[in-house]
Amino acid sequence: MKTFEELGVSEGIRKAIEELGFVQPMPVQEEVIPYLISPEGRDVIALAQTGTGKTAAFGIPLLERIDTTSRETQALVLSPTRELCLQITDDIRDFAKYMDGVHVEAVYGGASIEPQMRALKKGVNIIVATPGRLVDLMHRGYARLEQVQTIVLDEADEMLNMGFSESINEVFESLPTEHSTLMFSATMSREVERIAKTYLHDYKEIVVGSRNEGAENVNHIYYLVSAKDKYLALKRIVDYYPKIFAIIFCRTKVETQEIADKLIRDGYNAESLHGDLSQPQRDLTMQKFRQHLTQLLVATDVAARGLDVDDLTHVINFGLPDDIENYTHRSGRTGRAGKKGTSISIIHSREKFKIRNIEKEIGKAFVQAEIPKAEEICKKQLYKVMDQIVKTDVDDEEIAPFMQDISRYFEYIDKEEIIKKIVSLEFGKFLAYYADAPELEKVDMAKEKKPQTDKQKLQNKAQKGYKRLFINLGKRDGFYPGELMQMLNRFVGGRQEVGHIDLLDTISYFEVPEKDAKKVMIQLTGIRHKGRQVRCNDADDSGKRQEAGGKKRETGNRKTSVPSSRSSKKDDWRSLMKKVPRDLRGPEPDFSEDGWALRKTRKKKK
Repeated sequence: MKTFEELGVSEGIRKAIEELGFVQPMPVQEEVIPYLISPEGRDVIALAQTGTGKTAAFGIPLLERIDTTSRETQALVLSPTRELCLQITDDIRDFAKYMDGVHVEAVYGGASIEPQMRALKKGVNIIVATPGRLVDLMHRGYARLEQVQTIVLDEADEMLNMGFSESINEVFESLPTEHSTLMFSATMSREVERIAKTYLHDYKEIVVGSRNEGAENVNHIYYLVSAKDKYLALKRIVDYYPKIFAIIFCRTKVETQEIADKLIRDGYNAESLHGDLSQPQRDLTMQKFRQHLTQLLVATDVAARGLDVDDLTHVINFGLPDDIENYTHRSGRTGRAGKKGTSISIIHSREKFKIRNIEKEIGKAFVQAEIPKAEEICKKQLYKVMDQIVKTDVDDEEIAPFMQDISRYFEYIDKEEIIKKIVSLEFGKFLAYYADAPELEKVDMAKEKKPQTDKQKLQNKAQKGYKRLFINLGKRDGFYPGELMQMLNRFVGGRQEVGHIDLLDTISYFEVPEKDAKKVMIQLTGIRHKGRQVRCNDADDSGKRQEAGGKKRETGNRKTSVPSSRSSKKDDWRSLMKKVPRDLRGPEPDFSEDGWALRKTRKKKK
């Protein structure tokens, strides 16, 4: 293997990258750097997985070509996301630490444009930009590309997938005729090939590894569970790896926020990252995650690119993406810089075909694993606690003034009892949760279960000490955990504890402590949510009413359901409302729909 000096890298840059911990060039750097530094080096397409050192592969040659005596923009780097844009800028600045007169600026959407305009007005050698913001600055006359000698498209496939084709075309039209184009991508898609044929001339294709393969240092594992158990499975997997530092990928922004909220509520150190967050929020979230202040980052695919985070142990796919390329980029967040990583997918039976498709594409087999059992998880967590106690550094001087009082306090407690108390203090809450936690049911592919009906869902038992309640609002009403919590805070008052929540299309179920159940039902029944009247009652009672109203009655050759009595429901409601303050009561519901099926049958008989 060659050294950076043998690749032709100048002394100042070598000194900077050595301080960053670069000892020897990685394969993509060994292939790309000498070619781009050489006089004949022009257009390049480099196919390499994320985490293989692509930023240094193009960043170092850019710095070698820069004329530091000029403040004109001589190089341009386009990236798909704000996070990647900032990461590339920081890396190039680090490489240029011992070079005088190099000015690198990041321009991206979601942040104030005025500071970026001021920076470009002063003069910038290298612009690192997202396509949309760059085009905006071009229209305003601040981004001038007449002197650009080199343009780099990093994560080219993702930029095209995100719909930046028109912006990229406009940028290329503003470049001088004589320029070099460098495209870096993890996969060679049709769109990437189209751009290459349009804007690259006599280009050299450099492939590190195989086209479209997954990172070599990543293990691929999947867990097959029932759809309703996916979150419980996620908790068990996270608990089974006490030192986990991971990104959890979800398919939608709503699901991302839901999972993050549940993890935070259950005591995990988690944060969400998705497109609905403001730029300052995203920057703060990423800063905390990079500094390992956040253990679990729940994200959409917007975070699949550009998250160069050290020591990421796992990537967890809470839902597999439809696009195999997105899986490649997700899994590429771990197993970087020669380290081992694990990509975990939590799937239900209807997603099994996606696993097979991904295996064919990346050329690597997935391993099916069983969800860890409660006993196994508890052992892992107990060893973690013991390890933390043993490895804790003690400052003898700092604790010395208190030792006499401490020794006197524990004088009559033996060593074994003290150990038990310390472990119980650190481990007791965790042990209590898994003492009553049921084992997740295995999914038998040969006897694949059909999705549960509403009646079957009514039969699900609440966790110990909780009561399962029904509410006549669902996803179609824009009803999600956040709305439920706001409703409880507003109408029930205080900090209402909530257990498991099941959201369906038109109805939902949630758990509250048994002592609070009656109060919650009284306070929520009769209020309005987005123009719809709310009904909340015991989920068990809802099931009994369905069964009572579901007795079949023959009418000629047609079977119809005999609904429960309208008058009894009306009486129940009025009795319940007597306990509700008048200012919180809504108008009396229309109970006539209960007899609709029966009246319809009678009309036909007439």
